[in-house]
Amino acid sequence: MHYAAVVENYLRKGSFSDTISLFATPNKQASGSVSEPTTLLLTNVSWEKRERRRLVQLNEIPKVLVDAVVLVEDKRFFHHGGFDPLRLVKAAYVDLKTGRKEEGASTLTMQLARSVWLSPDKSWRRKAAEFFMALELEQRLSKQQILEYYCNEIYLGHRGTYDIHGFGEASPVYFDKPVQQLSLAEAATLAGMIQRPGYYDPFRYPERVRGRRNRVLAVMQRAGRITEQEYTDATAEPLTLSAGSADPNDASYFVDLVRDELQKDSVNVRQGSESYEVYTTLDPQLQRAALDAVRYGMPLVDKQLRGRGGEPPQVALVALDPRTGSIKALVGGRDYNSSQLNRALAKRQPGSAFKPFVYAAALRTAEYAGAASITAATMLDDTPTTFWFNQKAYAPRNFHHQFYGEVTLRSALAKSMNLATIHLAERVGYNLVADMAHRAGLDGVRATPSAAIGAYESTPIDMAAAYAVFANQGLYVKPHLVSAVRGQSGDVIYSHPPVTRQALSPQVNYLMVSLLQEVLTSGTGAAVRGRGVVVQAGGKTGTSRDGWFAGFTSDLVCVVWVGYDDNRDLKLEGSKSALPIWAHFMKNAVKIMGAPKPFRVPSGILRVEIDAATGLRATPHCMMVRSEVFISGTEPIETCTHEVVLPAIPAT
Repeated sequence: MHYAAVVENYLRKGSFSDTISLFATPNKQASGSVSEPTTLLLTNVSWEKRERRRLVQLNEIPKVLVDAVVLVEDKRFFHHGGFDPLRLVKAAYVDLKTGRKEEGASTLTMQLARSVWLSPDKSWRRKAAEFFMALELEQRLSKQQILEYYCNEIYLGHRGTYDIHGFGEASPVYFDKPVQQLSLAEAATLAGMIQRPGYYDPFRYPERVRGRRNRVLAVMQRAGRITEQEYTDATAEPLTLSAGSADPNDASYFVDLVRDELQKDSVNVRQGSESYEVYTTLDPQLQRAALDAVRYGMPLVDKQLRGRGGEPPQVALVALDPRTGSIKALVGGRDYNSSQLNRALAKRQPGSAFKPFVYAAALRTAEYAGAASITAATMLDDTPTTFWFNQKAYAPRNFHHQFYGEVTLRSALAKSMNLATIHLAERVGYNLVADMAHRAGLDGVRATPSAAIGAYESTPIDMAAAYAVFANQGLYVKPHLVSAVRGQSGDVIYSHPPVTRQALSPQVNYLMVSLLQEVLTSGTGAAVRGRGVVVQAGGKTGTSRDGWFAGFTSDLVCVVWVGYDDNRDLKLEGSKSALPIWAHFMKNAVKIMGAPKPFRVPSGILRVEIDAATGLRATPHCMMVRSEVFISGTEPIETCTHEVVLPAIPAT
């Protein structure tokens, strides 16, 4: 083996050139930009080896951690040339005395060589390769450079489907903090894990890890690197580990989808020959807000389902920029380390969250020549009915078996009335409802009565993209996670091509925005306001076997799904399961992004006072008057015919 050539090639290409650097897009940066100074490193990932690391410089690593590593792994590191004969003799003596392999003889440099190039087997051939490569590294690099490489390469356990390499990645995984903020006890914990990362897994064996940590601290105290008081305080410190998916910036589900998108778009980022920089659409602040919302909301769901038994329900949250389709935050489950199944891709019935597309199809009749326009004031029938389709009977019911009789279209959507919605779909034509869904990216919807109440499955990502139509003046934009990819030379080898189409006219879309705002004012989503979301927003609850909430402002769309992996009935409305999570996220998103702009009113829209009971133009005699929006030319001409009943005047 040409050891010198292998090392030379490694150093020439740059450290960790077989990994792909994923960058996130901070909120203040314009989406789609690939400017390095205004992006943030999300992680370095090797999908083929299933490794994750976050590169740090040696001066970013706390001195106590460096001291701990050197003392317990290679205390003569700064005094040998890559191979330590004294350490070898000592290791052989200890092993002979105990009758088993107790102590390793590999220096930090040899460990680095083994980690980068060699297999973990214990053959003499591998040992020889490790030795010669270590000598090459010592000749070409300073001790500080070797130590920095080591701190970024060392294996420190397994989380989810990835091996964790380096202290930069391990620190947030195990302690919810960047490596710079590690305490003495936490630094000793990580240093102690190097010897046997699986055996000293803090999540599985906390007491075992505490013992190992304290032995490391004792070594540091005897070497004079920490005081006796520091030793006493650190050994008394509880082992406080991160909760759930560990990293407060965790985007593991997102990272997995980045690889899928690159493969789908035929972007060649095969590892081993070149390093790549992938610029993603993820916003770290919004991702933290999404994780926080899930951690806040799912215990509320658990509390309501207490006593049900079985596996707990799961969750998905997708947030995207409606103007670009950039996915800004994504959570695919409660804990990636426990389950890597990505529920953001799970196809489930959206229930009433689909209804806005029925109403959008109906309002589009205003654009058909010779057709009778359906407006927000059109009266609908919400009474029990058996529908017939293909000679089969279909007899749906409203939630809680409540029926409202004659209602306006606005009220029917706000109160999420099933019967009124199906009557509307039948009147418009099921084929036009399916066409409207397809225009919004919901391709699986078929032209049947049950489609009107969300019987056909969609993923949370697809629903988010569909709702983005309402937030984007009727324009559909295909969602994406990757903005651009750069090769090692710095050239952009891939740039995301926007995929857009006009799904609704701006006028019809504005009517839908108005209707979906009503849902949050007087309808099934009104609890959003009580939870602190006070900006202009629209949305819709959904209840099937699962709970949904889909909503938007003018600059952000968010969809939340809550349900069981085995498709059991959650038996909990979307307003009680998904809505609290959505509201928690959106409230914090507004703090991050600033107040959204008001929804733009396009030309050709007018307001008319109508009688809320009949949908006709109001007169001074109407008791229930409301202002309604119309596309010019579709407003009601006929006035309400309410008679004014004057009080009787007693005879004198």
